Amino acid sequence: MDDTEFDNYKEAGRIAHDVLHACAAEIKPGVLHGDIFDMVLDKIEAAGSFPSFPPNISINECAAHDTPSPADERVFNEGDLVKLDIGTHIDGYIADTAVSVDLGDHAALCKASESALDAAISLVKPELAVQEIGRAVEEKITSFGYRPIVNLTGHGLARFDLHHGISIPNTGLFGSAVLHAGNVIAIEPFATTGSGMVHEGTRAEIYQVTGNAQVRAPTARKILQKADIMHGLPFSRRWLQLPKAELALPTLIRQGNLYDYHILSDIPGSFVAQYEHTVIVTEDGPFVTTR
Repeated sequence: MDDTEFDNYKEAGRIAHDVLHACAAEIKPGVLHGDIFDMVLDKIEAAGSFPSFPPNISINECAAHDTPSPADERVFNEGDLVKLDIGTHIDGYIADTAVSVDLGDHAALCKASESALDAAISLVKPELAVQEIGRAVEEKITSFGYRPIVNLTGHGLARFDLHHGISIPNTGLFGSAVLHAGNVIAIEPFATTGSGMVHEGTRAEIYQVTGNAQVRAPTARKILQKADIMHGLPFSRRWLQLPKAELALPTLIRQGNLYDYHILSDIPGSFVAQYEHTVIVTEDGPFVTTR
């Protein structure tokens, strides 16, 4: 990794940290999910950066991939456990970070996830097997009396690539990959009161270009043209702001032009906490860009 790449990762991380915590502070009962989504994107733009994926705003048992629809009227409620997961990039060099906002009585669950993240980061060094990170996450979360979500992982990052190469497990049961100096990874422990497994829901608001099959419908063409701005990174229907997009998206998915990210949830009635940082693996250990 050269100095320019490092500086871009560092700047993307600084912006992501500032935007995340400024917007998380505005999550309160009665506030619209959509207002937080819009605020995140506005602040990222004002800081001179770009989003690397749509802001994820996932509530209670929902762990990931929820984001407001164009006309979303949902508000935060007393008792909610909110995960705000955002990404930025500078010239394609990505920062990915998340925090949980407790509007109820979930402090211990949040502490379990945050402590697991700290434990995982402290281990990061070249030649470390990622299974050791997963083991540390699992041991820390279970010490609080909760479960890690074992079928959600952290991930490698690269230029304009949000899920690159290695996965960073949240359990010690698997993970044969080894870290190397210059790797950039997102570590994101999920702690749950539920089963420790997520399942796909029926709703999807996040999409990513995966193919280039020919399309004729004008709206479908407009979707793909606007998606070009993201350089292959995920986007959402709310971000598109295109009338009738909901009619063209299913066709693009069927043709293989787009992949749709369905919401991922643990069992109904459970609560999930998430914390996340982006980490550069250096010869001297971890460099956290989003702290």
